[in-house]
Amino acid sequence: MRLHGFAQSSSTWRVRIALALKGLGVEAVHHQVSEADGRLATLLPMNPQGLAPVLETEDGPLTQSLAILEWLEEMWPTPALLPVDPHARARARAFALAITCEMHPLHAPRIVARLQALGLGEMQARAWVRQNITEGLEACEALLRDGDGPFCFGTSPSLADICLVPQLAVARELGLTLAYPHLLAAEAACMTLPAFHATQPNPLAETSA
Repeated sequence: MRLHGFAQSSSTWRVRIALALKGLGVEAVHHQVSEADGRLATLLPMNPQGLAPVLETEDGPLTQSLAILEWLEEMWPTPALLPVDPHARARARAFALAITCEMHPLHAPRIVARLQALGLGEMQARAWVRQNITEGLEACEALLRDGDGPFCFGTSPSLADICLVPQLAVARELGLTLAYPHLLAAEAACMTLPAFHATQPNPLAETSA
């Protein structure tokens, strides 16, 4: 398999975490962002959206990080990335979706660019992004208040944790104050595992495709 992404791509980091947790080897292919809106022209032959990540498999390319994570779970179910209990599985999926669908798209360069095209100044656009990410993190914090930890939904990392850790890194880059004890506790548990801390983006070590 070949994993296509770019420096500081939080969605590509999710896939690297899952691959590492499952002990799967993959060839990393690094791309340079070629468009002001964050798209990668070099990915267009595999992904019409021009977005990372793309996972090349023997059956063809896969796009969208959460779909890739679900595929990895179906192909290599051990260790599991979802709790055994169906209700807990649904909660973990909902948490992951809250990040990947509700928060992550808001800080994409194309969103900031489009807000500016509508007449907002850059500072106003970025303030709007920060406000919405803050509201999303507050909701995620509330979703974990009844949990026992140490991870988001139990004693092992799930899709929820895989999505949470990169999103918290983005929040720090945006200059947000992170006062979310449950989220930070789950992050701390994750970062004791090599699958999380050893796969962090390292732009200085990346070369272009």
